[in-house]
Amino acid sequence: MDNLQKFAVPLGAILGFLLLWEGIVWANNWPNYVMASPSDLPAAYIRFWPLFLEMGWQTLWRTIAGLALAVVFGTFLGMMMGFSRIARDALYPLLVGFNAIPKATLVPVLALLFIGQHDFNTVLMAFLISFFPIAVSVGIGLSTLEPEYRDILRSLGASKITIFRKIALPKTLPEFFGALKVSVTLAFIGTNLVEIVSPHGRGLGALFKSGETNGDYPLMFAVLIALAFLGIVLYYGVVALEKTFAGWAERPAH
Repeated sequence: MDNLQKFAVPLGAILGFLLLWEGIVWANNWPNYVMASPSDLPAAYIRFWPLFLEMGWQTLWRTIAGLALAVVFGTFLGMMMGFSRIARDALYPLLVGFNAIPKATLVPVLALLFIGQHDFNTVLMAFLISFFPIAVSVGIGLSTLEPEYRDILRSLGASKITIFRKIALPKTLPEFFGALKVSVTLAFIGTNLVEIVSPHGRGLGALFKSGETNGDYPLMFAVLIALAFLGIVLYYGVVALEKTFAGWAERPAH
């Protein structure tokens, strides 16, 4: 029953959103060159399905690559800040300042630095926009460890590696996966920023730009729904990993 509910409730919410969207367009009598409705989208998917498959894969693998780099680098920075007060005081202002910079302004900078390296630029932007939540969450998780637990293990002769494996790692996992859920969507934003802005862009962002150039609003909205679908798939992939490695931290809802 619980498993059915976990599937049915999100699906019902999505269907409700699509019906509301369709109703708003119908009530205002908007043509599809003003606002496309969900009923306009199947024709766009059927017409451009080879491009959706090709461009969707381009967007997906770059996003995953950027997210993987964000996990490695963000976890490393978080560990530095969590275990060292000096590192935390030194890095936090830099991280906050960098995160405050609108990432769209970095797209032309990267394009000039790495001319013609579209895949690299796209992966790099996905990484730059998504590592911050991971670094901060891991740093906070490690810096708030209860010192009495560490003292007990040290008194028993435990090494630093054992203390990290037995206390620090389990304590940090819930915060890590919470941040990873946020970073998944941010990585998609970074990928599509480059795909849309770059004149040599490939991926769903470039397909969206093509629809905008040609005034094909159903295609543009079809791309947005495809991006949302990929984001949901990756999000629930993270949820599955969370249940596997940190399922013990989830409290049953009443």
